[in-house]
Amino acid sequence: MAKKTVASLQTSSKRLTKAIKMVKSPKSGAYTFVESVMAPERVNEWLSKK
Repeated sequence: MAKKTVASLQTSSKRLTKAIKMVKSPKSGAYTFVESVMAPERVNEWLSKK
């Protein structure tokens, strides 16, 4: 069986959150995904930005 590699988002006692947002391209109309790793307090602020 193949083993999956699991990335740990906890480094030296800092809690981090990975946020994924769908963004629509103005040119083609296709959706793309934007990923970012940040502190949990900043997630709502980042998601509300356009």
